[in-house]
Formats: sequence, structure tokens, C-alpha cells
Amino acid sequence: MTAATHSSLFPHVPDSADAVLEGLDPEQREVATSLHGPVCVLAGAGTGKTRAITHRIAYGVRAGILQPSSVLAVTFTNRAAGEMRGRLRQLGATGVQARTFHSAALRQLQYFWPKAIGGAMPRLIDRKIQLVADAAAACSIRLDRGELRDVTAEIEWGKVTQTTPADYPLAAAKAGREAPRGPAEIAQLYAAYEDVKRGRGVIDFEDVLLLTVAVLQDRRDIADQVRAQYQHFVVDEYQDVSPLQQRLLELWLGERDSLCVVGDASQTIYSFTGATPDHLLDFRVRHPGATVVKLVRDYRSTPQVVHLANGLLAQASGRAADHRLELVSQRTSGPDPVFAEHPDEPAEAEGTARRIRDLLASGVQASEIAVLFRTNAQSEIYEQALADVGVPYQLRGAERFFDRPEVRKAGVALRGAARFGGNDSLLDDVVDLPSQVRAVLSGEGWTPHPPAGSGAVRESWESLAALVNLAQDFAAAHPGATLADLVAELDERAGAQHAPTVQGVTLASLHSAKGLEWDVVFLVGVAEGMMPITYARTDEQIEEERRLLYVGVTRARERLHVSWALSRSPGGRPGRRPSRFLDGLRPGSTTTVAGRTAAGAAGGVERGFAGGTEAVPRRRQRTPARCRVCGRTLTEAGEMKLMRCEDCPSDMDEALYERLHRWREIQAGLSGQPAFCVFTDKTLMAIAEAAPADPVELARIPGVLTRKLNRYGADVLAICAGREAGATADED
Repeated sequence: MTAATHSSLFPHVPDSADAVLEGLDPEQREVATSLHGPVCVLAGAGTGKTRAITHRIAYGVRAGILQPSSVLAVTFTNRAAGEMRGRLRQLGATGVQARTFHSAALRQLQYFWPKAIGGAMPRLIDRKIQLVADAAAACSIRLDRGELRDVTAEIEWGKVTQTTPADYPLAAAKAGREAPRGPAEIAQLYAAYEDVKRGRGVIDFEDVLLLTVAVLQDRRDIADQVRAQYQHFVVDEYQDVSPLQQRLLELWLGERDSLCVVGDASQTIYSFTGATPDHLLDFRVRHPGATVVKLVRDYRSTPQVVHLANGLLAQASGRAADHRLELVSQRTSGPDPVFAEHPDEPAEAEGTARRIRDLLASGVQASEIAVLFRTNAQSEIYEQALADVGVPYQLRGAERFFDRPEVRKAGVALRGAARFGGNDSLLDDVVDLPSQVRAVLSGEGWTPHPPAGSGAVRESWESLAALVNLAQDFAAAHPGATLADLVAELDERAGAQHAPTVQGVTLASLHSAKGLEWDVVFLVGVAEGMMPITYARTDEQIEEERRLLYVGVTRARERLHVSWALSRSPGGRPGRRPSRFLDGLRPGSTTTVAGRTAAGAAGGVERGFAGGTEAVPRRRQRTPARCRVCGRTLTEAGEMKLMRCEDCPSDMDEALYERLHRWREIQAGLSGQPAFCVFTDKTLMAIAEAAPADPVELARIPGVLTRKLNRYGADVLAICAGREAGATADED
């Protein structure tokens, strides 16, 4: 979880740039010292990717190569951004901006709004579900609570993939979306939602990105100002970027290539939100000169946990699996994973709670134990089971630590004591910092011993106890520190969302556990129908479920417990079976799918190409698209494919377009998929207008991605050259 509150939270700042590099392994050191040109870091779970990139930034700053204010590090959660800021501060690299995509874009939009648009910026809404409900009412469409949530998710997907309401039905069919209503109805709700939003003068989080992209595309002067400010970019969790976020990143970069991206295709678990690992996997296509560093030394998990994680991916298929990393544990040997079968879900929860109680009795800290499940609905039965045996717990994804009411009140009390402590009788008989904090917080509900039971009172006490423990560690690391010094530390942590550890077993969904780790992890409900989830039907969806389980396994440092139940309730028909993902990995089971013969990628460094002599055509870095006829900035997806305005004159070869159209129909028939899945009409028009003569020219056409270039490129180039194309469709 969040790093434990002990003295290592307050390390000494390295005294030189070279000292920043101490303790890094060869691959991490390569990341830290590769400060020029594009760098792609393929980092397996537990391999120290955050350590590598924060040391990279710190080394560049401390060596005088990077100006702190010119660096923008972006990631996907406030927690991750806060952790990055905290680590940079500890390394002596203050002044670096570490933000989420949305936070960075919102800051720029707020600053440039008066200049770019004028007037007051619209209010940003926190939740869009009420507006979606109002849009449904305006359309006379009744949505239940579940449908309302799912429609909202579809609208979010449409916006991050830059899909308009009119284009939604086609885009959803192409992406294989399973929407709660028909595509036409979703499109209607999407359009109505946008109307409601405009009518009320508000914007949502996706609008922040869309509007920032629009401003940077249309206002070259503003784009130049942003690029003058930020000259070096680091992107964490790059496998999770959406097309819209990628477009924003390209506009930030402009023509430059000072970019470092970090990711792991095997941890792609958010594709339902529009995230795609293609940008990570195609990085060398976009940037032929890139340095690629592979981190496979796993410092988090024991060899036994790593062996299970590698085994899960060894049976995977698909593009992400082709680029999997074979982890190599750097830890000493530990216990084998424990697999447990239970007659029903209540028995599984009770058995898990008893095991946790025994672990606590043996000296394991509650904060170092997690129970991870596939859906949030599964948490209730584990909350009850833990409460029944007197084990404290906390729900991951609940209110942020520094936003909790008791923490806010404690901060006010500590701040007041720091200012006027000389007049506070509570502090008359205490001299050291921890005693002062305990005295102040005793007035807010802290006691030396926790209250009995669970619930809000216990959760409030746990929050205050975390502050008391933090004060003890802070005093140990900073002898002579005052209450005012601690208050300043808390303020800095609040700004970075760098929370202290709360003593309680963590209950979390697998998705919300991403990026965290514990000594002991219980993976529960690992049965068919839940893992993979029932609605995962396509090969791509099944493989994402496998990756989700892989993420869960790799959260464990030392001990891993995997369990499932044969029925939902006591006395039910025991018709469930363990997840297929465990076949061949749990004792007594056999593999039911063909194992992959190729081993995962090893660690190391791959240097980029200096010139343009590569055998594989490389895509040029994208810059703001402009009409090749009139020069206007293009914003519509269809216009960007054609590289001209819709109403600008076309120089398309009509005969070539007809030949391409007939060929597409043949390919669609042979592969059994809609024609637009081969190439869209706009892409065919763009090809007919450009008439490419070689793979490099063909690759420059928007819509001709690497996969389609490899599959159809020879045929298309033959048709453009006036020759006959082959009439068979290769397997994808």
C-alpha cells in the first residue's frame, strides 16, 4: 500500500548528482542517465519503474541538464502524482511539475482561457451522472441505476476516443462495445447530454482535455508558449493512455522528442475506458531513434509469487502477450502460494477472515494485508467477516486521507497548538514532539488503545493513530523538530496526497489495487463467472481479465492466498469451478489451453536507429494537422484522415478509389467482418488521393496503423501501382 510510516520516509537528500544514481541496477541507471531523445521503459511489475523515472528526473535536475520548471511528469492518478512529487522532493529535485493529464490540462486551460476564448471559464462538474439522467428525461428514455452508470461510461468512452455522437454507432460496432442500450439510443443520449451541459454552461473532465487540445491546435501562439515552458516530458503508466491523452501529449511535444514513457502492456486493464497499449507498443514506430530499456528484475515479490505471475502470462495470447516481460525475482525464497476451495461464499469470507486474524496474532501488521476481489459488490461479505473476528479494515477507494473530517479537524488543532501552544494546558507537562501530538489529538478522539468493534468510530481512530505514528517517525528522522515543523510536513503531504499508513486490512477491487503492494494478498472469488467475469466474451476481453488477475498476483510481496467458492450461498448447488486462468498452475490441475513456447522478453537496452534505413517503415511524429489545400487547422477525425477540409477540392483518383473499394469488399467477405474494419471510406479516399508508392508513404496516411500496414500494405500498394492484388486475406 502507501509506503509504511517508518524512518525511510524521511531519507537524507543525496548530496550530489552522482549520489542520486547510487543503488540503481544497470537498467535503472540506463533510464536515469538517458536524458536526450525519446526513451521507452518497458517495466514489469515490481521492477522499480517509479524509482527509475524519479531518479532520471532528479539526476537531470541535480546535474544541471534539466531545468526543474521545464519538466512535466504526467501520470493517471492523484495518488501516483503525489508519490512522484514526494520522491522528487526526497531526491532534492524540487520545482518539477508532476500531475495527472487532467490536472495539467486544467491548469493550462484556466490560464489561457481569457486569451483563447474570453470571459469566465465554465464551471467544471465533478460527476456527470445527474446530467446524463436529465438528458435521458429530455429524450423520454427511462434508465435504471445500472443503465445510467453504463450510459455515462459509454459517453466517457466516446469523448476520450474523440468520437462524436453521430459517429458513435459505427465506432462502437468497430470497437466491439457492449452498450446497455442500442447504439442509436446511446448516440441520442450522448447528444442530449452535450446539449444539457451547454445549456447549463458547465464542462466535464473529458471536456478539459478536448478544449485544451482545441486551444493548442488552433492557437499556435499559445502552443508555442506552452512548449517554451515545458521542454521535457515523462509519462508514467503509458499503456493506459487514451487517444485523446495521446493527442494532447503530441501537442505538448510539438516537433521535439525529449520524451520518456514508462509502461507494461501486461498491466493493461482499463481498455473499457478507451485506454490502449498500442501507443506503448508502437513507440519505436513513432520514434525510430528511441532507446528502449526493459526492466525485469522484480524487487517486490518472492520467486514463488513471480513464478505464478509468469505462469499466468505464459498461457496468454494477443499482442500484449507477444511483448510480455519475464520477471526475475531478486528476493529470497518464500512460501508457495496457497490455493483454497470453499463450499460457498460466506465460508470463503469466514475462512479468509480467520487466516487474517491468525496472521495478525503472529505479528503481521494489518496495513500489510489486502483482500482483493473482482467487483466492489463482493466487499460487503468480507467487511462483515472481518468485523465478526475483530479485525480492523479500510475500503480502498473511499475518501482521501487528508479530506477525511477527523484529519481536517486534527490539522486545525495541531496548527493552533503550534501557534499558541504556550497557552495550552494540555502541553504543560510534555516536551517531545510525539508526546505533544498525542496530547493535542487526545482532544480529538485519539486514545492509547483502539475502540472496540468496527465502523465510523474505529475508522476515525485509525486516522488519528496514523498521524501519531507519523509524528513519531518524523521526530526520529528530525531530532529537535517542533510542532510547527510537523505541521509544515503535513501541509506538504496534503498537497502531494502523500498519506501516512492507516492500520487496517485493505479491502479493494483488483482495478483499484493497481500500483499498490502488500506483504500478504488474498485473491478471493477466483472462479469462473467472476474471473473472468461473465460478460467477458471476446478473446480480447478474456485476455484483459487474465491481465487483471496478473495485476492482483503481483501485488503480493511475500504471501499469496488464492481462493474460490463452489456455490454462492450455503446449501447451493456446487456448480462453480476455479478460474480457467489457474489451470496448470494450482496443484492437481492441468493446462487446458496451449501454452506459449516463446519466453518473455529479457531485460536490457535496445538502441534506436540513427537514420532512416530501417526495414520497417516508421510513422512520423504527429504535429497539429493542417489542410493541405487551404492550411486551416483540422479538428474533425474525418478531415484529419483526408488531410484537407471536407469542402476543399479533392484530387482523388476516382478509378483508383473504385479499385480499392472493390478490393475492400473482397477482403471483408473473406475475413467475415464489416468492410469498415478493413479500411473506412475516409481512409480509402485518403489513399486514393495520396496514391502512395512505398510503405513509408502509405504509413503516413492516418488510419493506416502498423497492424493494417502489415496485413494489407502489399495489396494496397499493388493496386496503387496499377497491378492486381492478391485475393486472399491473411490471418490477423
